Amino acid sequence: MYEAENAVAGVGNVSESVTPSRIAVIGNRLRTALIGVVVAAVVGPLLGCDTAPGGLWGKKDGAACPRPQLATVASPQFNAQQQEIRILRRGAFRGDFFAQLELGRRYEGQRAIDRNLDDPVESAVWYTMALTNPDGYAQVASSGRRGGNGDPTATSRFDHCRAVERTNAYGTLDRLLSRMDSNEQDAVRNRVVYVLSSQGAEGFRTLARIHDDGFGIFGEPSDNRQAMDARGRPYKPGTPSVINLFPRNDVDAYLYNYLAVQTGDVGAYVMLKDFERSTPQRGGYGSFVEAKAKRWVPPYEFYPPDAPTSGVPHVDESNWRDEATDVALDRLRELPFVHIAEALSYLNVIQGKPTKEDEIYPGDIQTLQAMLGREPTGKLTPIEKVRAIQYAAVNGSPKAQLVLAVMYSEGVGVRRDYARAFHWYSEAEKQGSAEAKYAMSTFFSLGMDGVADQDKAQAVVYQIDGALAGFKPSVGRLQQVLAQVSRENRQQNRRGDYR
Repeated sequence: MYEAENAVAGVGNVSESVTPSRIAVIGNRLRTALIGVVVAAVVGPLLGCDTAPGGLWGKKDGAACPRPQLATVASPQFNAQQQEIRILRRGAFRGDFFAQLELGRRYEGQRAIDRNLDDPVESAVWYTMALTNPDGYAQVASSGRRGGNGDPTATSRFDHCRAVERTNAYGTLDRLLSRMDSNEQDAVRNRVVYVLSSQGAEGFRTLARIHDDGFGIFGEPSDNRQAMDARGRPYKPGTPSVINLFPRNDVDAYLYNYLAVQTGDVGAYVMLKDFERSTPQRGGYGSFVEAKAKRWVPPYEFYPPDAPTSGVPHVDESNWRDEATDVALDRLRELPFVHIAEALSYLNVIQGKPTKEDEIYPGDIQTLQAMLGREPTGKLTPIEKVRAIQYAAVNGSPKAQLVLAVMYSEGVGVRRDYARAFHWYSEAEKQGSAEAKYAMSTFFSLGMDGVADQDKAQAVVYQIDGALAGFKPSVGRLQQVLAQVSRENRQQNRRGDYR
């Protein structure tokens, strides 16, 4: 009874101590705590590597990597959005993993400021390029290694956030592809092949891994976590549309390894030999793939210069500067300007056929530059002159196709490439070009297997003189060339009989 009375008294004391002023204090403290929780929830995800494009409420272990700051350069011709896209494309073509991811996100058009850039095909292209990029999955962290700030876990956090980026990219790409028809998916595939092939041996090796079922879906190691999650279970693939983007087959895997070897890359040669030795069947593809490789050309002459509704055209940043390219561009002076003028006229950029560049109005040159998505300076650069002929050729000009074929035959303005030369001779011949028929019936009839061979391709040398002067070849010189090539063929055949 005593304890019960004390308990009742205690309750009474508590009731007496809860005054109105004390209630007000408690209420103020609760409001302050609530405000602190809200601020922490908003600001917390904005700090460090936990900043994710997916939103502010992502989990800590699901955070994306922070995007590098864009080094914008003021240009009066473009607005801020155009400048950023051009910088991103420049980096993306050169293999910047984060630029490729950011381009994919921009062209996805999810943010309000990117709605005008909405382009599912272009978005899928750059998400695919990011997934093929070794910089996205090559391990950085190792035991005992520290980050720049001395934090031993910094590099492991970077590995982790890149894995998150790839997981998100796989899911987004699958969603984009699942909404496309077959033509749009073909456009994605062809543009990716073009961009990778413009990177030389490294790009060809990547294409080989993409088609080789010994690797992950986009050429990463087969045990890569994102690749395994994307494949899923046999009866329930994780990303079915992504899996079907590049069908696996040994012939294409061999083809791209072979093309990489043709660039003179030693690593590609080792990979090709490993590929040949991996199975007896693969080793038997050699002669067939070699013949196919000599006729292979990229799916595009250069990146499609589309004019999206956004008003921010796609720019082609694939022209990597090296000695061979510089030499070819320097030889462009050998090409009479009238051929460039004819291409500009075909594209309705100019009227008439001027014989000199300074006879063209700068405003007309700016029109071409706008079509190509290049800076409108009003003065043609060597690569823009090449693009003018290429643009006219892909749009159906038989004259431009013939000129481009000769340029590839001789390495004028573009690298010497006999497979591409044959392709454009063929395109011009289909349109009834007498000169193209002439070239096809003389040189190329000597042996299609030798389209890419240096010795037989020398027979095209006579074309450059006639082509650049109006395509009037010397009959006497032609007979000499044909006689020489015929003798070489007979000698090779005899040696084959003796063996």
